[in-house]
Amino acid sequence: MNPSLRSPRAARRAPALFSGKRALVLAALALAAAGCGGKKQEARAPGPVEVGVVTISPQAVTLTTELPGRVSAFKVAEVRARVNGIVLKRLFTEGSDVKQGQPLFKIDPAPYQAALDSARAQLARAEATLASARLTSERYTELVAANAVSRQEHEDAVAALKKAEADVAAGRAAVDAARINLGYTTVTSPVSGRIGRSEVTEGAYVQAAQATLLATVQQLDPVYVDVTQSSAELLRMRRDLEAGKLQSAGAGKAKVALTTEDGHEYGLPGTLQFADVTVDPGTGSVKLRAIFPNPRAELLPGTYVRARLAEGVDPAALLVPQRGVARNNKGEPTALVVAGGKAELRTLSTERVVGDAWLVTGGIKPGDQVIVEGLQKVRPGAPVNPVPAGVAKQASAAPAAGQPGPSGAAR
Repeated sequence: MNPSLRSPRAARRAPALFSGKRALVLAALALAAAGCGGKKQEARAPGPVEVGVVTISPQAVTLTTELPGRVSAFKVAEVRARVNGIVLKRLFTEGSDVKQGQPLFKIDPAPYQAALDSARAQLARAEATLASARLTSERYTELVAANAVSRQEHEDAVAALKKAEADVAAGRAAVDAARINLGYTTVTSPVSGRIGRSEVTEGAYVQAAQATLLATVQQLDPVYVDVTQSSAELLRMRRDLEAGKLQSAGAGKAKVALTTEDGHEYGLPGTLQFADVTVDPGTGSVKLRAIFPNPRAELLPGTYVRARLAEGVDPAALLVPQRGVARNNKGEPTALVVAGGKAELRTLSTERVVGDAWLVTGGIKPGDQVIVEGLQKVRPGAPVNPVPAGVAKQASAAPAAGQPGPSGAAR
């Protein structure tokens, strides 16, 4: 088509199309240049990353074990009826402290007073018979020597004397028994401690045959704390002590600390009393018993507690802060250690937690530098610039010289 024959509208559209194509070409060239620049930046080798490290050094650590347990009273006395009768009066306040020998209940004494009076009368009769028999025996002894009575009569008199003596002994025992039963009508506390609620009221009939429970007295100062420890842990601790891996805390120094069920530390320390000699076949555990002072009666029998027992002292323990330990896909504990200016991944053997650190028995050695700060910026094999932990954090928090501060002004 002849250009001269184009319409005016087509003539105006041609320069616009040409300028649009030129803009697209320029944009493509700009993107290509930017991509080349990005590749050049990626090709640059990054410098060493500054990380905070902790240098591992052996130290003496007292190893403890935390075990669950229950509080039990130092002494528990169940006050029971020892004679039959009607309870006339209760002589104590429920929940109060009582002393040993303090009267607690009064049982009707009338039948036992009558029995005592009867026994005394029987004893008096036996004593009178004894006196007569003794005189008769003495007289027959003189007469038989003079052949005034037969030997048989003398022997009968001696036998009557011995029978009278036996009757007197039985009478005295009956008096003692009646006196004891009369004394049982006043029920006293067998131990000093705190008494609970009364199991009977005035007017109740109690029996000695069923040993009717009247009340319970418990001594609460001191108290026992009974805990359980697995027999495997007990054997391991003994082997470590024998091998010298642990040093004994010494006799009389087996201290026990206590945490109550609400998470608070009990202020007074206790001491370990003994470990049972029998392993529970159902649980594979051994009973341990500690004793604690309880002057304010804070620890009540049956309370759940957690006890921390000192096992011994590890003179060369290696502790790695927990913040520097992670877990791999297998669940094994790992840590990044500075080796030859690079981060090296180590698999650790951890035994237990001590405070905010892991007690490590394998994977590191004294003098190793474990990375605890800047872990998110470093990978195994990457070059690192180790600084003591805390210094890197302070350096990153402080703005560099000549850079804008918090207010935006250059320093």
